[in-house]
Amino acid sequence: MNTLKKLCYLSAAVLLSASFVSCSNDDAEIVVEQQTPSQVLSSTPWETTGAKDKNGNNVALADASVAGYVGFAYFKADGKFAIYNLTDVLRSRGTWSVDPQGKTRTIAALNPDGSTIFTRDVEILVLNKNEFTYRIRPNAADPSVYYDIIHTKTSHAEPSNGQLTLASTPWETTGAKDKSGNNVALNDASVAGYVGYSYFKANGTFKIFGLNNVLRSQGTWSISPDGKKRTLVGLDNNGNVTFTRVVDILLLNETTFTYRITPDATNPAVFYDIIHTKVSHNEPQ
Repeated sequence: MNTLKKLCYLSAAVLLSASFVSCSNDDAEIVVEQQTPSQVLSSTPWETTGAKDKNGNNVALADASVAGYVGFAYFKADGKFAIYNLTDVLRSRGTWSVDPQGKTRTIAALNPDGSTIFTRDVEILVLNKNEFTYRIRPNAADPSVYYDIIHTKTSHAEPSNGQLTLASTPWETTGAKDKSGNNVALNDASVAGYVGYSYFKANGTFKIFGLNNVLRSQGTWSISPDGKKRTLVGLDNNGNVTFTRVVDILLLNETTFTYRITPDATNPAVFYDIIHTKVSHNEPQ
């Protein structure tokens, strides 16, 4: 009888021990939630690190066939994207999406006023936490010619010098102040040449119109790496330089862009601050 009791106690102890281990294992179990293709793409910045032709041969990233797809790409969780070249100059911005199966990525490049420059669909070949590779077909009429553009996860931070902010909206001149902080009328000769609607596009070009929607100047623009200066190079219809203007940026955020002009470089004590405000005004055609 004593032996039977001992066997019963031993069996119960084993069962209790097994139950305890099982519970312990359940408590320690880690559930990893699988990311959607969109979440994977927006989880990291991407750097173009290679390209291959249809025969699998490497193509130099500077080659004209692929150069337009090379850079640092930032696909953000809010559905917006920004792509910079490898020297951190803004190249395009707009909206993006990936189909639920992770087979196609779509981008719509946008002008500052929200109008579409182009829409591009590409076939996704690889999309994981470390690699994003897609296929481009430059000529839709000849799908046998294609290039595979390879991107690798990178820790490269998105440039924060204001390029994206300046290119994300049209700007209207809404005020001007002199060196003493006094308001200056926008039709005053000292500031009138800087008044209008401005469109700084992500491809590095700009157009400025008067408040009467008449084109006043066009050309190329850039912001210094430290975000302190904006440069305009005015171009005529033949591509000849008409002026170069460098101004100090005083304020640049999502709603306000203010820069300082010094009409006479030999007399920096005289200056004017030109104030621009975000506006929804469409670019005149």
